[in-house]
Amino acid sequence: MADTFSDLVAAEDVLLFVNAAVTATGQREFRATADEQRLSLGFLHAYVRVNYRPLYAASLALDINDHNAALVVENLLRHAGEATPDEKRLEGRLIAARLAALPPPRVYRLFAALRAARVNNRRTRAVMRDWLAARPDPAHDAVKYRAGLKRAARHAHLRPGTAEVGDFLFAPRRRARYDDPRLDAHRRARHEQGALYELPFTVAEGFAARHGVPRAVFLERMAPRMTRLERLRAQGRDGPPAADLAAMPLTRLALYALSLGFEERAARRAELTGALRAAARRAAGPHAGTWGRVAAVLDDSYSSYGSGVKRRRPLAVALGCHFLLEALAAPGGYAPLWTSGATDPLMVRPWGATPLGARVLDALGTGPERLLIVSDGWDNAPPGLAGEVLRVWRSRLDPERRTSVTHLNPVYDADGFDVRRLAPSVPTAGVRDAEDVPSLVEIAQFAEGRTGLAELRAYLDRRIALFLGDA
Repeated sequence: MADTFSDLVAAEDVLLFVNAAVTATGQREFRATADEQRLSLGFLHAYVRVNYRPLYAASLALDINDHNAALVVENLLRHAGEATPDEKRLEGRLIAARLAALPPPRVYRLFAALRAARVNNRRTRAVMRDWLAARPDPAHDAVKYRAGLKRAARHAHLRPGTAEVGDFLFAPRRRARYDDPRLDAHRRARHEQGALYELPFTVAEGFAARHGVPRAVFLERMAPRMTRLERLRAQGRDGPPAADLAAMPLTRLALYALSLGFEERAARRAELTGALRAAARRAAGPHAGTWGRVAAVLDDSYSSYGSGVKRRRPLAVALGCHFLLEALAAPGGYAPLWTSGATDPLMVRPWGATPLGARVLDALGTGPERLLIVSDGWDNAPPGLAGEVLRVWRSRLDPERRTSVTHLNPVYDADGFDVRRLAPSVPTAGVRDAEDVPSLVEIAQFAEGRTGLAELRAYLDRRIALFLGDA
């Protein structure tokens, strides 16, 4: 059955929301303040929830970022009365699966937001109860997320995991000591410097500052207890043992590489390049080497700096995409073109204007099977040339679509309620992490306007089945 006009509008609205939910975090961007981002995103969440609630809930099965996943869960729980019983059952499974995948601090912040909003219905309490019951180590949570666990237990009327954990949270003076070594280490760390090295890193940091422990000594002794990300954040700043870069996620690794000075990048070229390629091969998985001839236009203009709170994030996504596309392309079939004309990806920096049109022309000249453009969509040298090039290419030179063109945009445009597009004929998808590119390219096909709501629903059903383990 052919899609009606309303179906096409619905499909477009849902894709618009997915793009926003992948990229937007409510933080300041290069061209928008944090308030503008939050206001725009809040409207979009309300609009999609009210008009397309089942599709809104289904977005939890997609690669939306943690900020928006938590917002979706919060809104579904705050407005539980809008859903039918069948919708509630599916929403409950999606919420449980997504909460299990979110970092614990994010979930505790979500519970705090629900508490602040006085959302305390039976469904919310059940969600909180089940998530807390599934936590593998209540004593660890009690030490590391003490305030969050305390608020959640109080709000949902729950008993903490054990009597000791309950006393630790709500009556810390009741016991002279604890049987659990972490709870007791937290008690002793107030007056015993050696006890802080038995605590999680983020908790021990506060006690170390209170005891006046030199930072270098503290990091050296804490090294065995630090997570991989904690090592990466501290590496090079205060001299802790090196993190295993080869095991880091691609985009996070790209951010780390770009945070280094040019001299250090040059000195560690082999290490950084090897780690980025290893991360890219992991992200490519079974798709490695299957994309044929690939050309990429990568934006390293000044706006790729991002903002003070998302420093170099758009550039890091472009750098991660560079290594990922290199892995996805056939051997020797990858042609990268940076907007600045740079030829050394490890030395890129946010600089200059955005001559996207010229680079797109250069890229199409290499005869690729796939062309991917990673940019915030602000084509300004000259303005609008990229859109015209792509329009003429698609309508006059390649109407048979021998070359697949996809625009990946890492920046949410608060004014447009979407990621900024280059041309109507080019599918555009939001991207936050480079490692999500294969799945984003798949969903970008729906943005071409050649597929409707039925195909989109079928795609979402497949993703839900995979997400919930029903496939």
